[in-house]
Amino acid sequence: MLKHGFECLVRNRNSKAIITPSSSSSRRRCIALRNLCSKTQTQKEAATSTARTVPRERAECVVIGAGVVGVAVARELALRGKQVLVLDSAPTFGTGTSSRNSEVIHAGIYYPPNSLKAILCVRGREMLYKYCYEHDIPHKQIGKLIVATTTSEIPKLIDIMNRGIQNGVDGLRMIEGSEAKRMEPELQCVKALLSPVSGIVDTHSLMLSLVGEAENHRATFSYNTTVIGAHLEGNNICLHVSETKHLEEWNGRCLLHPELVLIPELVVNSTGLSALALAKRFDGLHSGVVPSKYYARGCYFTLSNTRISPFKHLIYPIPEDGGLGVHVTLDLDGQVKFGPDVEWIEGIDDISNFLNRFDYSVCANRAKQFYPEIRKYYPNLKDGSLEPGYAGIRPKLSGPRQSPVDFLIQGEDAHGVPGLINLFGIESPGLTSSLAIAEHIATRFLI
Repeated sequence: MLKHGFECLVRNRNSKAIITPSSSSSRRRCIALRNLCSKTQTQKEAATSTARTVPRERAECVVIGAGVVGVAVARELALRGKQVLVLDSAPTFGTGTSSRNSEVIHAGIYYPPNSLKAILCVRGREMLYKYCYEHDIPHKQIGKLIVATTTSEIPKLIDIMNRGIQNGVDGLRMIEGSEAKRMEPELQCVKALLSPVSGIVDTHSLMLSLVGEAENHRATFSYNTTVIGAHLEGNNICLHVSETKHLEEWNGRCLLHPELVLIPELVVNSTGLSALALAKRFDGLHSGVVPSKYYARGCYFTLSNTRISPFKHLIYPIPEDGGLGVHVTLDLDGQVKFGPDVEWIEGIDDISNFLNRFDYSVCANRAKQFYPEIRKYYPNLKDGSLEPGYAGIRPKLSGPRQSPVDFLIQGEDAHGVPGLINLFGIESPGLTSSLAIAEHIATRFLI
């Protein structure tokens, strides 16, 4: 029972659901839903029981999550002739990790050879530069210097270079500190690895273009619409859908039940920070296939009181536990940003996760930890020149002092559920890899 003004699902003449908005503006209208609660039964049992009595719609392809990876997947599926519905709990696309990162186009240097991160980053970089050029997306190939600030870091820098070469990254070159200083007079280092193919991109413009292209190929975006779980009926996965405002009004004491059930032929769980929490709410999906979740919060500070950037390239230190170190990023307007650092966070409940209620504030006192790290390669950084910028959260599959884990793209062969694709741990280089991830999914999972 969909309320007037929110309808975006109708039945197809072939008895399949297709996404056919009544007007262009209705594409972004969400499904009107109500929240039902029960204080009996377990959460999964109650939700599944109620789901059998609420309205149902069939759909060909559903993408959950409208971050850069989700919209890239939606575009790719739509371009291949599929009828696509994208659901996102937020009022618009790209409000999570996709809008809170360094906006860097990575070369593919850091990742283990033959890993998905390595393969999809290298392929994705090539696709992303081509897409940006063809669609007039603001971007710039400014290059990156990864620096060793002490002689003890040189072996690590050599290992990084060798790994990049194995991954097929072109143009990598080790240079002496003196040459690096000629390129960047404010830089202090003993050696540096030059990556000329690294760059920066306007992420919002990229996502806006991907959304528009998907919509032009009949994809529909339903915002303020949250998938709160699912259950299996035979070989079908049944998605439990709720209007976001009802989650926002939830008192936390009763159980949540769907107002609509969607039965897709293909569903891509691309919810980023909430992908693992959502998968655990899929009744019938074995819990053993859902890995543990970790969240790494990272803050950025901007450089104030300067009209001219001290750097022309991206400047990266040797990677640290949980991240790539507090590095120098430039945006397309020339503003200098430093970050992110790594702060492991815990205690995020599912609903807060679905609603992106993470703490994104940046404490000014945190700059005290940034100054000594930045001055290792930028000794002329003046006291008081760092201002709080923004923060982001990375969805990780490994925790403190654990080895980094690869992207996890799960299909039926991993979990036994036909038509379900889970995207877990899509952190950096997720932005760079987005188009390649979409290509990978379409090539591997479309019949």
